[in-house]
Amino acid sequence: MPVLSSGLAWAEADDLRVTDPGACISFTAGAFSLVGAPVVVSADDHPGVVRVAGDLRDDIERVTGVRPASTIARSAVLVGTIGRSPLIDALVESGKLDVSGVRGRWETSLQTVVDHPMPGVDRAFVIAGGDPRGTIFGAYDVSYGIGVSPWHWWDDVPPVRRDEVWVRAGRYTQGTPAVKYRGFFINDENPALGTWAPAYFGPGKAPGYPGGFNADFYAKIFEVLLRLKGNYLWPAVWGRAFAEDDPENHRRAAEYGVVMGTSHEAPMMRGIEEWNRHAVAGRDPYGGTGEWSYRRNAEAIRAYWRAGIQRMVDEGFEGVVTLGMRGNGDTSLPDGDGIELMREIIAAQRQIIEEMTGRPASETPQVWTLYKEVQRYWDRGLRAPEDVTVVLTDDNWGNIRKHPDPGVGARAGGHGLYYHFDYVGAGRNYKWVDTANLRNVWDQLHQAHAYGNHGLWVANVGDLKGNEVPTEFFLDYAWNPDRWGIGDLPEWERRYARQNFGAEWSEPIAEILASYGRLQARRKPELLNRRITVADGQVAYDDQQTPYSFGHRELERVTEEWRDLGKRAERIGRRLPAAVQDAWFELVGYEVQATANLYALRQAEFTNLLYARQGRAATNDRAAEAEKALERDFALADRFNSQVAEGKWKNFQTQPHIDYGDVDRYGPNAPWQQPEKDNVALPDVLFPAVRRIELPSAAELGVSVDGSEDSGEWWPGGSPGQARLPEFSPYQTRPQQYVEVFNRGRTPFDYRVETSAPWLRVDRPRGRVERQVRLEVRVDWDRAPEGRSEAELTVTGGGAGAGGGGRAEASVTVMCVAEKPMATGALRVLRALRALRALRVLRGFVEAGGYVAIDAEHHDRAVGEWRCLDGIGRTGAGMTPWPVTAPRQTPGGAASPRLEYEVSLLSAGEVTVWAYLSPRNPALPTGGLRYAVSFDGDVPQSVDINVGADDGLLNATWARNTSDNVNRTATRHVLGSAGVHRLKFWMVDPTVVLQRLVIDTGGLTSTYLGPLESRRL
Repeated sequence: MPVLSSGLAWAEADDLRVTDPGACISFTAGAFSLVGAPVVVSADDHPGVVRVAGDLRDDIERVTGVRPASTIARSAVLVGTIGRSPLIDALVESGKLDVSGVRGRWETSLQTVVDHPMPGVDRAFVIAGGDPRGTIFGAYDVSYGIGVSPWHWWDDVPPVRRDEVWVRAGRYTQGTPAVKYRGFFINDENPALGTWAPAYFGPGKAPGYPGGFNADFYAKIFEVLLRLKGNYLWPAVWGRAFAEDDPENHRRAAEYGVVMGTSHEAPMMRGIEEWNRHAVAGRDPYGGTGEWSYRRNAEAIRAYWRAGIQRMVDEGFEGVVTLGMRGNGDTSLPDGDGIELMREIIAAQRQIIEEMTGRPASETPQVWTLYKEVQRYWDRGLRAPEDVTVVLTDDNWGNIRKHPDPGVGARAGGHGLYYHFDYVGAGRNYKWVDTANLRNVWDQLHQAHAYGNHGLWVANVGDLKGNEVPTEFFLDYAWNPDRWGIGDLPEWERRYARQNFGAEWSEPIAEILASYGRLQARRKPELLNRRITVADGQVAYDDQQTPYSFGHRELERVTEEWRDLGKRAERIGRRLPAAVQDAWFELVGYEVQATANLYALRQAEFTNLLYARQGRAATNDRAAEAEKALERDFALADRFNSQVAEGKWKNFQTQPHIDYGDVDRYGPNAPWQQPEKDNVALPDVLFPAVRRIELPSAAELGVSVDGSEDSGEWWPGGSPGQARLPEFSPYQTRPQQYVEVFNRGRTPFDYRVETSAPWLRVDRPRGRVERQVRLEVRVDWDRAPEGRSEAELTVTGGGAGAGGGGRAEASVTVMCVAEKPMATGALRVLRALRALRALRVLRGFVEAGGYVAIDAEHHDRAVGEWRCLDGIGRTGAGMTPWPVTAPRQTPGGAASPRLEYEVSLLSAGEVTVWAYLSPRNPALPTGGLRYAVSFDGDVPQSVDINVGADDGLLNATWARNTSDNVNRTATRHVLGSAGVHRLKFWMVDPTVVLQRLVIDTGGLTSTYLGPLESRRL
């Protein structure tokens, strides 16, 4: 049964209850009081267990104000590992402690109260592990339960002070993790972490490399990793070498009980920087040429690898060895991608492992990571030995590239997953703030779990700080995937908020987190000055345009959503206790307010550039707004760096995020790489730069109409064509049409608006313009005739009568078209629209403005099993066939899985159906990723959504899909009649996530998110 925050069990086995974290703790009553009880551990236990007992003492003191002793008393906490702790083993041998279900289980713990466990002790709270990490996780689970956040140090989260802390009666466990190795990768750490850490902890200890991360830094990384129930780390690599930057680093990992690995580009327990620091052109320390080439420098490369494995053996740390070989600097292998060469490399590496360890290679954990181009080896038939864990990957943007083939038997080494919450590379870097939508993360992790991927999961978390939410969720899910269904995510967010900010505000903070993730999923902040278009099949980038449209007020609406979220966050922040203000700003406040400010900046910036082209009097005002927003961006970062936690995070918040694309400033890599020169990040400037204009003294009329801003047209002098408003309909859901009357001079003027039909109305037909006025235009549908009607409105002003310096008044005529659906055929005599509606002639989603827009979850009928993934889409939910492991289907049958949508179209002829899908990759062994579409009884048209996209080469089509975070594909259909039709979306492959369907009947204009959902009758 689902677990509630009260700590009820979600599964039981006899009396050993598998529970949520911290469920054994109560603040009102229980079987054992933690206040004042000593925490006792045997010195013979694993060093990580001895150390975590100290952390538990610290945590109890943080909560209760009472420091636990470390020696035995009549009431004591006993911490130890079964088979390693004399304290625990004595309890087991005497029959006082039942360890069934825990003994010998990987990373499994038991928490229970024992009466009279030993002479002189009346009662003990026992934390026992099936292995040392099980004990460590059991102790940290108690810390979590008493209210200590895993992020207490990294985000300055204070616990709630308690006078009473109790342990409940019963036997508790968090169970055995579903994924064996679970961890993260510190990566892309410059400038933020790379600047802050050496200044805070001291420089690296490798001569000449002060930017290295030392053991004191990694101790804090290891602690938070273990508090999150992770066990595995890829250390930082940007100019850093874990083993060299501090000789204590590996020893500290062993002391904490953390499993060390190396990234996909760093084989045989050696970071690539260990080679780069010592190999130069023509020579290396191993007697070779200095080339990172197995073809040309194999003997030296093998010697280098041999030293890495020997170091692991000599220093005795636990490690997972990376196999294979990639090019230096996260690139493809310079020797080519021949299968025989890679087979030779892997064979040589395994031989070295056997030589250095003195054991069969299968006894040393190994991984082969199919990252980027490496997956091609697998696709062409190369297989690693069965005991090797094959790590599958996402495409760097959160979309998994390959799942294990369910038609092939399980591998002894199993499979793994490498996933990203941070990335540097194709498309554009994203590394400033958390941009993960947990609903999308859940979908991908659920797929991995469903396809049997449980060997090793590692997430690229960038600087770690800033990606707390997705990191914690990733590790929680890896521990127990069955606990967290899609419907449980709001509960997870409430739990996260409660742990860090207290119960009182957990609900509204959870809502902030969910809204933040959904809004960020629309587009990475770094991409807010790039518009991507396709012309003649070619993808084109414009890094001086907003991706959002002025049309449909899209840019206004998305900016307002962020502004509203920022205000909500500020209101909550002001009401939180003073003690959690730092934590609030670090975990929520900064990222919400800074992103909301960035959207305001971009709106002002791109509106300024539009106005400058039109010569508007408001141009310079928008420039000032953009510059003020840039100053606020700097101020928010300065607060983070200098005020939070008394300056603890000085120079951490230094990641550029605005000046991407500025080739003139920092060179040809600007379209994707962060602003930097000589590998040093540059402070942001506005790009594109805002413009200021000089205005003439005289007033001059300018008119812009809704829908014309994206082309930059204005009247009377800025377009050869006639001004025309988007079509009016009684069923429209688009924002109300408008006309903007603006001044192109410094002198105010009067305006007037006249209409040619009594059904056409303007909200303010007369007034005065200083800079500009927006006038909403409406149709009186009771007076408008049925069918298609045309009328004009005329704007006049800006002449001598308004102080125009002798200039004559100007006039602009705007065409307005209204479409009021009428009866057709045999029902033509029923002239009234109400009669038509009563007879259900119009049903479902009704066409207006030349299109119908449908959000996927609003289907009229679902055949087969489908699951609604609430909040996964850019504008709402998504629909996906269920289960995700279902076989490929043939569309068109009576029982074939499909979603049906009833729509009313106003004319016959050709229509285009656009499907908005999550940008998934063809991760299944069937090849391709397909859906099908049809109307009524027509034959379904099948679509492969990834045609032209390459998730290995990261080509432009793939980059467009991931940057826009949507895959848009189209089918064309011919309908023989107007009226009600049934649109059918057919399942072909599982894992497809449908977000929206948009039917273009001839009036659809380009917008980033698509038009608002149509009216449904």
